[in-house]
Amino acid sequence: MKFTAKTIIITGAGQGIGAALAREFSHRGANVVVTDIDLAKAQVVAGEINGTAFYCDVTQESDIQRIVTQVRNTIAPVDIFVSNAGICRGEPDHAASASNTNWQACWDIHVMAHVYAARKLAPEMIKRGEGYFVNTASAAGLLTHIDSITYSTTKHAAVGLAEWLAIT
Repeated sequence: MKFTAKTIIITGAGQGIGAALAREFSHRGANVVVTDIDLAKAQVVAGEINGTAFYCDVTQESDIQRIVTQVRNTIAPVDIFVSNAGICRGEPDHAASASNTNWQACWDIHVMAHVYAARKLAPEMIKRGEGYFVNTASAAGLLTHIDSITYSTTKHAAVGLAEWLAIT
């Protein structure tokens, strides 16, 4: 795949895998939009690659909608959306000890953020006849992460969602 002049939004790109993806896509000629809940980190990465930075709390559908709309209106239609933001907090004692708060945070970040992006972008991509979703799910989406039931379970759900999107 050629990335030259493609517009790519990456969530959770202020550090780690997201930042590495931003650098690589930029190196390959893409217009990269770096988003993160930590705007300062997003701005650092965007500054390194001549990209654009946005604050984005992926648990808020309105944040994802706002960024997609703003990118479309000021840069170009989104060619690739990389839903990369993630957390892994582990459990304090055993699998059943994960709090409802931790379960909900993992569900919102690892699953619903992907849903929000697809909800916003799928109609546009279908109409244009092109576009890609990349959902970061880690090996835990296929196997399991023995230190965190919330991480493993929601990453499995992310893989299921990605498979469904690919098939349909």
